Amino acid sequence: MFEKGNENSLSAMGSIQEIAGRLAEEQQRLRQLEATTSPKERTLFVLGSKCVGKSMAINKFFDRDEQTTRPTLALEYSYGRRMGSGRTSHVLNVWELGSLDNAEQLLEVPMRTHGLQQLSAFIMVDLSQPERVWADLECAYKGLRDTAQRILQVATPQLREDLERRALERVKHVNQDASTLELLPFPVVIVGGKYDIFMDFEPALKKHICRCLRSMAHLVGGAVLFYSQKLPKLAKVLRDTISHLGFGSPTNPFRAHVTDYNEALSIWFGTDSWSQIGIGEASFLSVERIGATLSVEVPQLQLEKQKHQVRLDPAKDAGFKESLIDEMRSQKDDELAGIMRDVLLRGKFESVQG
Repeated sequence: MFEKGNENSLSAMGSIQEIAGRLAEEQQRLRQLEATTSPKERTLFVLGSKCVGKSMAINKFFDRDEQTTRPTLALEYSYGRRMGSGRTSHVLNVWELGSLDNAEQLLEVPMRTHGLQQLSAFIMVDLSQPERVWADLECAYKGLRDTAQRILQVATPQLREDLERRALERVKHVNQDASTLELLPFPVVIVGGKYDIFMDFEPALKKHICRCLRSMAHLVGGAVLFYSQKLPKLAKVLRDTISHLGFGSPTNPFRAHVTDYNEALSIWFGTDSWSQIGIGEASFLSVERIGATLSVEVPQLQLEKQKHQVRLDPAKDAGFKESLIDEMRSQKDDELAGIMRDVLLRGKFESVQG
């Protein structure tokens, strides 16, 4: 009786093992199927100088034929979808920040909504206004950095380690500078807009601006690209770069490595160094030193002084009342307030989970 029961038990165990094996195979198959059929989502965040061509670049990428581009007031959102190999659907979220002034809360929206894992940022500065380059670049950088730091404070250790690993991977070809860099946890492309005007400036001025942008990009582990919609070759490189960071193709959007300040800069992630920029080992730069150096060579407008100036808001001036416009403005304010509430609630929920 005992031996018979033992045989049945072994037989049952064998059946269970077979069933478990088949279940494991089926789960693996479902995971592979989900990986190939579920949408792959990435996010681009475009911010920087006013009227530098941010909206036009986005519209051209999405093949929107808009003759007159409206100024971006706060945050604009658009998205694109592309079918990859097999049945894979790739989704690209694109957020554009209209102004850097008092944008602390607006910066939270795209970065918290989609997370940092699949985020890339484009900081566009207006090369035709060299006296404003540092104010806009520093403001955009610090906004991204500070917001990312707040998000990482409540992130899991695994996520922080993964983002740090990927940041180091982007600059793996310049290991000699790694200990001197202040890497951001996502790819950043510094785009110098209106190059068609900048190209005719004095060589000395171009040299100082290019040195500043290269130093800043190298410090944060970013890339540099000069752009003008009026120069088809440069417009195509920016379009290909958006496509690469958004959808993964083409694999090499920067077809040339250009560091000559008399030409349009084109420097991919991890391909520059302090020595190539002309900075010795004893003079590694920080954000503050980069700004101070440029301000000596090319006098810069001080953004902080502008912020402290008292600005009149026409929307609150009784002499500018327009019922239809005021109603639309109120509706937009309500919608934005709702978005901000959702973002803050999500942040609190993530902090509880962490």
